[in-house]
Amino acid sequence: MSPKDVSSGGKGGVGPFSPSRIVVLVIAVLSIVFIAENTGEVTIRMLIPLVTLPLYVVLIAMFVAGMVCGGYLFRRRPK
Repeated sequence: MSPKDVSSGGKGGVGPFSPSRIVVLVIAVLSIVFIAENTGEVTIRMLIPLVTLPLYVVLIAMFVAGMVCGGYLFRRRPK
């Protein structure tokens, strides 16, 4: 008996432009546009103190925090 070829023959997910990477890129671009459009001052309560910052600073901080958390949770572990 010869081994069966189980490959699909398609390119889905191979290379730099896989569907998941395109989705992540679109979300990142939309996030950057959203951040650039929102520049007004906001007051945020951080546990006890009230902090007044431009909204884009807060959005960038939350974007970076999300990227760090996502990178930590979904990092590839060696087998």
